[in-house]
Amino acid sequence: MSIKSSLLKILIKLTPNVLIIWVSNIILKGIAELIKFNFDVDSRKVYVQTRLYGEEGTIDVHLEDFSVFHDGEAYRFIIHHAQSDRPWLNNLLARFIGKAWKIPELPQFSSQIELLAELFKANPPALEKID
Repeated sequence: MSIKSSLLKILIKLTPNVLIIWVSNIILKGIAELIKFNFDVDSRKVYVQTRLYGEEGTIDVHLEDFSVFHDGEAYRFIIHHAQSDRPWLNNLLARFIGKAWKIPELPQFSSQIELLAELFKANPPALEKID
């Protein structure tokens, strides 16, 4: 692991969840409110609890074992496990799970995507491509 990716991992771990929730709620104002957030960079797990604008109940989403990798052609993003407490969202997430989605090539962000690929290195044996 490079020094850059090691530093990025440390920064992610040190960023308080309260700060992420505060900034997200500013960005999502009028759309949704982020209630809880937890990101474990080592195990590649994300937990989000949110409330959609105008709704009373919250929605829980768990993402696990996601990665960014280069397959020789392009960088791709894959999620191996995702679940929610809403059946409709589980059905939607099922369409994304296990499929390697191509990340658009943007020259100005190539070094950042390369860094993310190093930080979230893929380790699954079989990946299905989606263009």
